[in-house]
Amino acid sequence: MNQENSIVTRLDLCRRIESLPRVNIGHYPTPLEPCPRLSKALGGPKIYIKREDCSGVAFGGNKIRQLIFTIGEAMYQGADTIVHGATAQSNHCRQAAAVAAQLGLKCYLRLSRNHKSLVQGNLLLDHLTGANVELVDAPFGPELDVVKYAVADQLRADGLRPYVIAAPRSTALAAVAFSWCMAEIHQQQQEMGIEADLIYAGSAGGTQAGLILGSKALGMKLQSVGVSPIYWEDKIDRIQQAANSAAELLKLDIQIDGNEINNTDAYIGQAYGVLTPECIQALKIVAQMEGVFLDPVYTSKAFAGLIDHIRKGQISSDQTVIFLHTGGTPALFAYNQELTDVSI
Repeated sequence: MNQENSIVTRLDLCRRIESLPRVNIGHYPTPLEPCPRLSKALGGPKIYIKREDCSGVAFGGNKIRQLIFTIGEAMYQGADTIVHGATAQSNHCRQAAAVAAQLGLKCYLRLSRNHKSLVQGNLLLDHLTGANVELVDAPFGPELDVVKYAVADQLRADGLRPYVIAAPRSTALAAVAFSWCMAEIHQQQQEMGIEADLIYAGSAGGTQAGLILGSKALGMKLQSVGVSPIYWEDKIDRIQQAANSAAELLKLDIQIDGNEINNTDAYIGQAYGVLTPECIQALKIVAQMEGVFLDPVYTSKAFAGLIDHIRKGQISSDQTVIFLHTGGTPALFAYNQELTDVSI
């Protein structure tokens, strides 16, 4: 690894991360696995998958790593209740509900009603954890945050001590979490004798922010490519703000500029959570070549972007790529009809 341009060593970065409030959950480090059959099927490059779906707790996923810090902060502040909300099939909410159950915290979820509001997949798991779940008509984003904070106000009036998981704080702590993920990758690459050129992730926020921050702090050549699953008009600003807030939390002398952020909207399709033919094909080829299941909302679209970039020659056959599997596989069961439609 090239350390000439590093800001800190891996050990120093990990010490800074460990100084923040956190809870001991999950299985880390997550595996970094080679995918030889998939690489061959796509005509190169060498592909490795970083298995955040193997992070433990409620079928795993990248949000477990983030919740180490958000719920760690909540407990440090004396909270006894977690309030969260996103879409009906939210991976983040499913994982938050499970972590709250594991730690003996109450959990209130307010989920935006959409075309996948059936009690299947993630929503089924939310109910099984015992979380207080309510579907609301507020759209995912700032309007839903208003609902979450209103719930917290009522819980506070009832004598509880709620902590609301919401941007921008949760996004900054996600960036902290994924700078730690990059430190893991740094060590795993050394142990495996590889040095990847690119890391692809389905992200429009804290996950990619942390990958960029961690790579820059450690002087790695690994460049992050974000494949957005959702349209956010201010996504570059969100990613930049999250990375720089995380750098401040970690006392790193780093600033991330907008021109350092490579994130594309090209593979979203019709809308967030709506499948595309390309993401279905990506999901199937990874399952059939490596026995690894992507999810229908995030990783399948991100991998569709990776396949397209390979086929367009944007990635050469002699390069090495890491694909960050951010989890979300329980949502597959809410999409069973689309995924078994042979006409697609």
